[in-house]
Amino acid sequence: MANKMTSMPNFKTYRTNVKIGNWNEEQHLEEHVRSNYLYKREKGELTAQRVDFLKHNILSPVELSVTTDDALHFGDVVMLVNIGTDGECFALGINAYIEHMTKVPSPGIKGPCGVSAGRNIQACVRTAFIITSVDGTPEGATLHYEQSFALKTTSGFAGDLYLTSDVQTFRKSALRSRLQEVSLDESESFPAWWKVVHFDPQERLEHEGLPVPANVNVVLFHCKTNQALAVLEHLILGTIYGNEYEVTAHTFLDTHRAEKSNNHWIMCTGDPAREGLLLLNRLESEGNCVSLPRDDGPSEYITCSVCNYRENRISELLR
Repeated sequence: MANKMTSMPNFKTYRTNVKIGNWNEEQHLEEHVRSNYLYKREKGELTAQRVDFLKHNILSPVELSVTTDDALHFGDVVMLVNIGTDGECFALGINAYIEHMTKVPSPGIKGPCGVSAGRNIQACVRTAFIITSVDGTPEGATLHYEQSFALKTTSGFAGDLYLTSDVQTFRKSALRSRLQEVSLDESESFPAWWKVVHFDPQERLEHEGLPVPANVNVVLFHCKTNQALAVLEHLILGTIYGNEYEVTAHTFLDTHRAEKSNNHWIMCTGDPAREGLLLLNRLESEGNCVSLPRDDGPSEYITCSVCNYRENRISELLR
């Protein structure tokens, strides 16, 4: 037997065109995979095609509202921008994946859907929100400090979803920080209610009930949990839009019991000259300064013309 094994030729005893094993099943399987691929490509159901379709629609430009009296109104289309500790801007946006898309009756995003903060601060379907009344205030009326309202995505592809949060639980919390989760949902219930307060705690009592100016730093509190909307610059989320940052509802306080820059948001409106965001155009013209409180006290501000512009508008409202 050993002699027979050693005498066997050292080459294959069959040619490459010889069909062995389950060749018939494998051939039918390859044909099925190929036909399934061609069918999905024709219908636009491939993963790459669906991602491109999502990006094309959710990144479509949106025209923000233009305020004539420097105040925010119900029905205004705005962007929520946070100026981080290093001066970089973060825009709150819809963190939608292809799993959140619907086909019937029309393509769009369904809830619940996550949110995140990215450095792309262009006004588009992903970053535009509508100030919506929850207490019967008519559209076009001025938004006031401490007044409840809702933030809704635009109609159409964005799906009219409401920025929502709820009490943190073991099963429901933010992905990275495990803090209170912020998401988008279809319900306009109490968890979707927010209110605006002045970013300086020492001036909140004086500004209560006054109109909320546009393009200035404010703090957005969740009405149900009394936690402030925050962006976490140190927690990165990998999304199809790139590396972005986690958004949660949590109040971060400094030693003076004032909210940190994580909780400071600017509700941006459009430039009357139709040249993009009014806030960004002003920051570029004024040297990219930041109107945030210093670390040594909530009432001492960095001196810049943007701060002066904000304080001048508030003084005009108080007259």
